[in-house]
Amino acid sequence: QVQLVESGGGVVQAGGSLRLSCEVAGSIFSIDIMGWYRLAPGKQRDLVATITPIGDTKYADSVKGRFTISRDRNMVFLQMDNLKAADTAVYYCNADVADYGMTKRNYWGQGTQVTVSS
Repeated sequence: QVQLVESGGGVVQAGGSLRLSCEVAGSIFSIDIMGWYRLAPGKQRDLVATITPIGDTKYADSVKGRFTISRDRNMVFLQMDNLKAADTAVYYCNADVADYGMTKRNYWGQGTQVTVSS
């Protein structure tokens, strides 16, 4: 059983910063790509950033230069700076995880709310 547990959301003023964390817990053999997605009201869930096991990153154009994704063992982080009202959304952690039976599955966290007030 694998679980992704997020933390770090909250309410912040425009221009402020937040740091999201996500822990991958359970029967883990290896973790492949990890990432963050977000779901804003009335919109579809969109990719924010991903990171490979060797540290290659990809960002949505809307967050480039403001957000930084990083990982450390079974954790993935999203440092969000210069936040804008448009960043308000529920942020979800995502990871491709292989268990000890070598079965790889994609997992989602429960989501954490980020609200940016203007």
